Amino acid sequence: MNVRQLDISRRSIALAAALIGTVSLAIGAHAALNMRSLDAAKAVSTDQVTGSVGQSSRLALVIGNGHYPDATAPLTQSINDARALSSSLRKSGFDVDMVEDASKDDMVRAVNRLKSRIKHDTTVMLFFGGYGVQAGRESYMLPVDAVIWKESDVRRQGVSIEGVLNMMKEQGAKAKLVVVDASRRNPYERRFRSYSHGLAPIGTPDNALILSSASPGKVVDDGKGEHSTLVSELLANLNAQGSAESVFNKTRVAISRASEGDQVPAVSSSLLEDVHFDQAGG
Repeated sequence: MNVRQLDISRRSIALAAALIGTVSLAIGAHAALNMRSLDAAKAVSTDQVTGSVGQSSRLALVIGNGHYPDATAPLTQSINDARALSSSLRKSGFDVDMVEDASKDDMVRAVNRLKSRIKHDTTVMLFFGGYGVQAGRESYMLPVDAVIWKESDVRRQGVSIEGVLNMMKEQGAKAKLVVVDASRRNPYERRFRSYSHGLAPIGTPDNALILSSASPGKVVDDGKGEHSTLVSELLANLNAQGSAESVFNKTRVAISRASEGDQVPAVSSSLLEDVHFDQAGG
């Protein structure tokens, strides 16, 4: 190979290397641009989801716990109740977070999700169906993985209803609605009490409305229907005209009459304004 041919070969190699470098830079720039586009798309999608969540003024956390390992039989009504109530509330414009057979971690996460979404104009509803136990002056919702042998375990293993209500208040919720269907005889109290005490009176913060399946200190037996007595009557009255307070009171009266006074739900209200389940009512 002569000198001229060697120079041509060197120039060809250099040109090819330069061309390869240019193509590599172009490919890298294109990939980076695509990555930035994907990241931007994700950000827009997240903002859209967050925005829609933040705009909701009617939130509900519905918990139905039915399969407790310590119980002799599952509480099938609690699961049915949670599903039916969730469906009805969604039709009424509530953004519903429903949890079934929740562990302690599941319940804590659900409460934290609710907390993060409450705004000052939000109407918030909590429903719990399952086992509840009174400890001290508070009533606790029990997760399905609760391990309870003494009263102090209830405070550690359970989730305080008053605690959730106080969280709603601290977050500035406009109105707070609570339905508790947990006044049942349960396998946990038998380990440290001679009988089931029912639930304690639930403290009512400002602008709150609370419906419990039985009067404080009372327990009720589950029926044989698809839904509990409380939820059956509540669903029947939920779409009726009138305020949420009138719906809860109609439910209480219907159950009391049907049971001839054996079961008298408790209604406690400190509402400062009318709240309606139907969107047309406000």
